Amino acid sequence: MTVATLIAELELDVWERLEAVTDPELDEPITEMGFVERVTLTGDSRVRIEFRLPTYWCSPNFAFLMAFGIRREVARLPWVKGVEVQLQDHCFGEKVNEGVNSGRAYHEVFAEYCDGADLAEVEAKFLAKAFDRRQESVLSGLLAQGRTPGAITRMRLGELAEVTFGGEESRAQLPRYLSLLAERGLARGPEAPAFVTWEGAPVTEAGFADHVQRLRSTRINMEFNGAMCRGLAATRYKEVEIGPEGPTLVDFIQGRVPPREGAAQRA
Repeated sequence: MTVATLIAELELDVWERLEAVTDPELDEPITEMGFVERVTLTGDSRVRIEFRLPTYWCSPNFAFLMAFGIRREVARLPWVKGVEVQLQDHCFGEKVNEGVNSGRAYHEVFAEYCDGADLAEVEAKFLAKAFDRRQESVLSGLLAQGRTPGAITRMRLGELAEVTFGGEESRAQLPRYLSLLAERGLARGPEAPAFVTWEGAPVTEAGFADHVQRLRSTRINMEFNGAMCRGLAATRYKEVEIGPEGPTLVDFIQGRVPPREGAAQRA
């Protein structure tokens, strides 16, 4: 195996771990959202990850959660001895970078820079929304197969795990839903109810319609936010034709020049 091939395989390992890091508001991998800009192996089994968010003013809470998620997931690779995370072009970037790379406990850093906020509470809030969205996708897939609310609410975990979905969204969300059920201890063993609320109460046939309606509201809101984020990112970082004299003030005002390109032009 050549050195170049080895480096490529190690970088692939890192990208696969990064797929486990999601935007907490959207429950979508940061790799799919296009937030990760660069992965660099810096030697001595150390890794540097650079990422950017859709706007300069994206919530510091989100930035911290994603930055620490990156560090946590990449550090799980057995060959990695150190992780450096760099948030680029963000109003809180210096504080996020100092905090995540300081080696201090993430809840301590988060509380210091986010007005004493409890990181566990913030994470639980977003996990609950992620749970609802994943469950809604699975329920929609089952309804599309012609299954009745009664049959769905009586379904056991082992039975759900064997379902094959035709729709791409339901197929993708099923393992993510099952994973979160297990992670939160909401279902134990194949005979456990397949569908419960975030609080652990079984979803009943009588309450099924209202439950699904609530989940759909959550999913629509998250999808709208996701579409807006993609649009903002595309506008902020889009490539455009700049005149021979370089970017003008109007180019910067209208968002035609990515921050790094603009800095290079000004230099």
